[in-house]
Amino acid sequence: MLLHIIGKCIPITRGAGIYQEHMNEALQCLNNGAWLHTFPEGKVSQEDAPIRRLKWGTASLIVRAHVTPIVLPMVHSAFEEVMPEKFFLDRRPPFPLCNKKIKIMIGQPLEFDIPKMRQVAISKSRGDHLFSSTTSRGWPVISSHGLDLDEAAQRCLYSTISQQIQTVMEELRSLAKSS
Repeated sequence: MLLHIIGKCIPITRGAGIYQEHMNEALQCLNNGAWLHTFPEGKVSQEDAPIRRLKWGTASLIVRAHVTPIVLPMVHSAFEEVMPEKFFLDRRPPFPLCNKKIKIMIGQPLEFDIPKMRQVAISKSRGDHLFSSTTSRGWPVISSHGLDLDEAAQRCLYSTISQQIQTVMEELRSLAKSS
């Protein structure tokens, strides 16, 4: 996942998760009412393929923000025309190519009822062996709205939010492809 905070791009190493200092910086932006752009796929994709499973960092930011942010899903296509992986001698061009047509699809804003979703995640994680039997990684318990989210409940909640965002992004990708 890449975080884009007011002109600042924070690269996050795949598999290393979000470093706490970057998560705190992103949360601070959200809590101050600023825009925060994330790339939840974990990379800029240049292939015409279904969207990969989204990373949970974006969902974690949504859950942990003081005020639940509105998510504006966006999908772009044809950037491989502007900056192809292999242009000349199997290298990228030194500068973006001009006169190329790209598509940027913007979806309807998504709003999440986090208090309700927390309750569902808690009850579902207790009854679902997929979430409760997963090896514990020592995630800290998150408390707010009078509810404690253990690791299993967090996994359930982050998965649910990520799946909703991914579904909308995949619909936008398909729409971009067909138009």
